[in-house]
Amino acid sequence: MGWAMGLRTRTAGLGVLLALLAGDVLAAAADLRSVRLWRAPDNTRLVFDLSGPVQHSVFTLSAPNRIVIDVAGAQLATKLETLSLSNTPITSIRSAQRSPTDLRLVIDLSSAVSPKSFSLAPNQQYGHRLVVDLYDGDADGAAADKPVTAGSTAPAGVPVAVNPPPSVRPVVPVTMEPAPAKLPPPAPMPSGKRAIVIAIDAGHGGEDPGALGPKGAREKHVTLAIAKELQRQINAERGYRAELVRTGDYFIPLRKRTVIARKKGADLFVSIHADAAPRAAAFGASVYALSDRGATSETARWLADSENQSDLIGGAGNVSLDDKDKMLAGVLLDLSMTASLSSSLNVGQKVLSNMGRITPLHKRRVEQAGFMVLKSPDIPSILVETGFISNPNEAAKLATLSHQQSLARSIQSGIRQFFQQNPPPGTYVAWLRDSGKISPGPREHVVSSGESLALIAQRYQVGLAVLRSANNLRSDTIKVGQTLNIPTTALAAQP
Repeated sequence: MGWAMGLRTRTAGLGVLLALLAGDVLAAAADLRSVRLWRAPDNTRLVFDLSGPVQHSVFTLSAPNRIVIDVAGAQLATKLETLSLSNTPITSIRSAQRSPTDLRLVIDLSSAVSPKSFSLAPNQQYGHRLVVDLYDGDADGAAADKPVTAGSTAPAGVPVAVNPPPSVRPVVPVTMEPAPAKLPPPAPMPSGKRAIVIAIDAGHGGEDPGALGPKGAREKHVTLAIAKELQRQINAERGYRAELVRTGDYFIPLRKRTVIARKKGADLFVSIHADAAPRAAAFGASVYALSDRGATSETARWLADSENQSDLIGGAGNVSLDDKDKMLAGVLLDLSMTASLSSSLNVGQKVLSNMGRITPLHKRRVEQAGFMVLKSPDIPSILVETGFISNPNEAAKLATLSHQQSLARSIQSGIRQFFQQNPPPGTYVAWLRDSGKISPGPREHVVSSGESLALIAQRYQVGLAVLRSANNLRSDTIKVGQTLNIPTTALAAQP
């Protein structure tokens, strides 16, 4: 009898222990709190906001096309049917709780896609996130049931039929603000003369809002508005064409932004941003070019990256590495990077000077930093900080159409000044200059690291003594960041 009672006691205790353990497991499950979606030109991004870390696997199924996402250690704590799916290949998102801590999501598709997924740790703005990118088409030509992540194979007879798909909702267009009136397209250019192409990159986008203003203003919205206005103004001038890298509210990886610019044949890359600082009193616009250290490291990276080499060899860039040994390829890339950096500093200074006429400047010279979007060896690139969105006064100005137009006008003026002095061969602007129909005006050169006065004089075919005289120099000593005036009529001569 005592033995039986002891057994029952131990059994009861074990039951309580198991219940407690089950409760701990249940309590450890993360909540899937919300789902956000962005549509880009070539992909759809889904971001699942979670209360904690999870493990996941993704695989595809065909006939019909579906994406299955198994999330271990998660429970659904939101309504999926409220998500707008318009203009995406997604027709519905279904869910099933396979166990208290195992969640299955099924994405029904109207066409095949190539998924990629990854997890993100918390940052200042978001908690744990699971990101699933759905690229249009079957990019790698793999079978529809090919797993995307290691070990995420789809066994035969996988049960994926869960809740019936919700009805498709009508497309509801969303307009953030009235767009400015479009100007008529410029007149056609002479045969054989191309336009100068400016790639305009609106910083951040999608789940990356950028800096946040004191009243909820988001950098990604400000940058896109200024970028669109800049595009409109540039396209209004004959001989120029502006292309937007980001056309809507979606995220583009940093390196892909320069890839897009290269594919559009850009002669200049301009990245638009709005700064932030811990002190709300910080104010003023800035312009950045790539640092010398960043240029050196990027040259090495490009040489080591076969994908980048293939891109350039394929004719997408202005640097050809085809049939070049490694040493010569390194020299060519270094020369290209040096030339691009010099042009970047030059156009950056002109943009900065024009911006100073309509808004306060944070620094009166072009600053240099290793920003990823500036690391193109074949395209002059600048990053424009239009002001501090963390400053209440500047945030209010950045949100107004009139200030956005003024900023765009100042940036466009600086770009035009640069290209009138340095037009790419074969362009309409180069033809105008060579025909004497436009005056190049005084040329300027911003001194970069490693340059000497003699080298600058040789580059511009200007006599060294003439260059000293034009800049009131008593010696050949020059400083990095110094702006030199380059005479336009002087002939090269020995001092």
